[in-house]
Amino acid sequence: MLKDFPELLPASIIERARNLEVSQICDGMKALKIPHYGTMAAQIGPVDPSFKMVGTAVTVETSDGDNFPIHVATYSAPREGYIMVIDGKGYDGCAYLGDKIMGACKAMGYQGIVIDGYTRDRSGNIELGFPVFSRGLTPAGPVKKNPGKINESIYCGGILVNPGDLVCGDENGVCVVPRSSIEEVLVEAEKKKAYEEKRDLVIAEYAAKKKSGEPLPQLAPQWVLDMLDQK
Repeated sequence: MLKDFPELLPASIIERARNLEVSQICDGMKALKIPHYGTMAAQIGPVDPSFKMVGTAVTVETSDGDNFPIHVATYSAPREGYIMVIDGKGYDGCAYLGDKIMGACKAMGYQGIVIDGYTRDRSGNIELGFPVFSRGLTPAGPVKKNPGKINESIYCGGILVNPGDLVCGDENGVCVVPRSSIEEVLVEAEKKKAYEEKRDLVIAEYAAKKKSGEPLPQLAPQWVLDMLDQK
């Protein structure tokens, strides 16, 4: 039921990921042609848009609204820095967890939770300031029956998640980067961030010159012009 917790990702990796948007990390995976880009189903989102999380994946598999394995994983974390990723099979008959488990996870040092399932206690969750990403909310309570699986490979939100992978979430959704590809993905994501920052400057310059009546610079990116020339 409970396998060893994975080694935490280096602090330097976590810090680099924190400085990126999830969309930029997804673009990094796209550039490397990682299958499905590691992006979870669009239906899984933050309980509050302000929530952002980055951490090392701890995986839980359960079903039918059974949160016993979630409790086990909550109280078993040996150190701070993990994100609990739960394959709840999209079950919508009840909430798998509420603000009491969320509070306990925060006290144990978890950086967040993402679940392919439903949660409750939205106000309490927001008051805790603890990042939770789920399919939505429902008031019905869970059951406690089976041990489930902890720290084995799972599918959550339609993508493969292994213990030790990099998990990132923000207002746009959740992505998971395979541990073996993290460095390459971050390099590509950082390139995308730099490109977007340059584009912001170009757009701002165009808007300013348009307002002042000065000659306008080229606004379209060069790749757009190149593609038009090929048509």
